[in-house]
Amino acid sequence: MTEPLLARALVEEATKKSGLVWVRGSGPDRALWHIWHEGAAVLVGDGPGEQPLPGLADGEPAEVTVRSKDKGGRVVGWTAVVAELAPHSPEWESAVAELKGKRLNAPDAETMTERWARECRVVRLVPAETVTEPPQGSLAAVPLPTPATTREPVRTPLGKLLLGRKR
Repeated sequence: MTEPLLARALVEEATKKSGLVWVRGSGPDRALWHIWHEGAAVLVGDGPGEQPLPGLADGEPAEVTVRSKDKGGRVVGWTAVVAELAPHSPEWESAVAELKGKRLNAPDAETMTERWARECRVVRLVPAETVTEPPQGSLAAVPLPTPATTREPVRTPLGKLLLGRKR
């Protein structure tokens, strides 16, 4: 087992460098974009146009798996405690200032923070216990149900295929 200080540094450095983390609360696993701010991963979501944060309730535990930014493989997994930030609190303002700079393709960049305060949740994933080895085995899950469908190819009549086109 690694020293707690070294394990904490591994979690922090890997999470800072990763663009996405896989998070499992009481809901399904999700790949979520985040920032590392003041010793925790900070997420924004659960509002229109933002990522869903299912199963992440204030005070509840969550399992976080950090992937490598360049190779996509698992680097480290850690246990977090979810802490929801109250809108316009000093912690919320500090976290949102950092999140705003990292939010890509926002449709309303000028009024984004007001929308987040009204309609979204900002949560911190505070490391509680670290696991310094990547999780073992496959973490594959059944895809979530979706109304999206794949278009089927148009079927060509057999006669045209066998006899060719008329000239």
